[in-house]
Amino acid sequence: GVYDIHSPRVPSTEEIAANLRATLTVLDAGRVWVNPDCGLKTRKAEESTAALRNMVAAAWEVRARLNRPAD
Repeated sequence: GVYDIHSPRVPSTEEIAANLRATLTVLDAGRVWVNPDCGLKTRKAEESTAALRNMVAAAWEVRARLNRPAD
C-alpha cells in the first residue's frame, strides 16, 4: 500500500506520490494499480475523502511524469 489505512493521519499527496515512485523502481508501471483499501470503512467520512483526494492527485502526478519524454 501507499499509506497506512489504520492510521488516522491523512497522508499528503507528495507522500503518496513518493511511495508510488519508490514502487515503480521495482515494479513495471503496468503491474501497479492505485486503488483504495477496504480499510477506509473504519475512517470518518472527512478522513476518507481527504485520503482519496490525495491518492487520486498523487496518481495523476506520477502518471503525468511517466508520460513525459525523457530530458
